[in-house]
Amino acid sequence: MKSIFAVLAVTLTLGATMAQAEEAAKTEAAPEAASPLSFNVSVTSDYRYRGLSQSRLNPALQGGADYAFANGFYIGTWASTIKWIKDAPYNGGANVEIDVYGGYKTEIASGLTLDVGALTYIYPSNDLNPKADTTEVYGALSFGPMTAKYSHSVTNLFGTADSKGSGYLDVSATFDVGGGFTVVPHVGYQKVKNNSAGSYTDYSLTLNKDYAGFTFGASVVGTNTDAYKGGPSMKNLGKDGLVVSVKKTF
Repeated sequence: MKSIFAVLAVTLTLGATMAQAEEAAKTEAAPEAASPLSFNVSVTSDYRYRGLSQSRLNPALQGGADYAFANGFYIGTWASTIKWIKDAPYNGGANVEIDVYGGYKTEIASGLTLDVGALTYIYPSNDLNPKADTTEVYGALSFGPMTAKYSHSVTNLFGTADSKGSGYLDVSATFDVGGGFTVVPHVGYQKVKNNSAGSYTDYSLTLNKDYAGFTFGASVVGTNTDAYKGGPSMKNLGKDGLVVSVKKTF
């Protein structure tokens, strides 16, 4: 009888040990949940925004942080070195751009995603008149690789007088072509309210490559305007050019 109880005890012990080992293996094998907080840093040969160089066709250092809530809301900030405000008449005073934004992103139908929010561009110490600081509200729809987005200014647009209510419409796509490469075509139209000479179309074609935890990019970018100039030699900030960049997200 004692031997039967001994065998039963060993069996139960082994069973419990195996169950614990199996649960431990499951725990170890379970994928770690993605963090809602992410950071990014990058360097680019030219900071182009809506086709126009913000860094006088020179390199720029950039970085940002994003927090994505589980319910679809998100907030973030991003910054870049710039030159265009210092190039403005009377030396505008700011050499950095800081963006602060927040919004909500959700799938509203099968494969169709809506993204709405607001973004404020801040230029510390800028003394332009009107101020360069700008706030826009935006809405975007994405389906498959395609995204269409409209941004509407609720303030003057980047220091342009009487430009509240300006709008920017752009369409882009992201195509995965394999091997870690993506191709991103883009076209946009900036309408500056009460300033037809400042309105223009921009376009770009970007090739990105993910490698060793970095994203390397090369873009052909330009506009159809020569109205925006900067620097002592009055460079055309919207001219066609090649922009290369490297970015790390963590």
